[in-house]
Amino acid sequence: VLVFYQYRHERDRLLERYPEAVDIKADGAISRWKEGKIRILLAHPASAGHGLNLQSGGRISVWYTLPTSLELYQQACKRLHRQGQTRQVLNYVLTAKGTYDEVVYFQILQKKEETQNAVLAALKARLKDYE
Repeated sequence: VLVFYQYRHERDRLLERYPEAVDIKADGAISRWKEGKIRILLAHPASAGHGLNLQSGGRISVWYTLPTSLELYQQACKRLHRQGQTRQVLNYVLTAKGTYDEVVYFQILQKKEETQNAVLAALKARLKDYE
């Protein structure tokens, strides 16, 4: 399981609760993850969101806390869902009713994604005019 956190104190609490967890910045963590030797890998989306191929180590990600950046969220979700992944990838977002995370996920991130999709659709329609 790849667990994304936002703040160091969250990482520290996760490490305290799950002593078998490994922070992605630990020496050799990525190699051990890819070999299937790490059951819980902790990562901040800004440090794991781009360029890492983590699909061989797992298929489940959990968002302990969400970023307000749609790019960070989408890029981090794709660390497991990449070419070479042979299993279904599951992304879980932990939210509780009436919390800030609920607002971030259901209002901020989803609205940003809707806007992004609308812009891309308009751009595609406009490009057809030049074909």
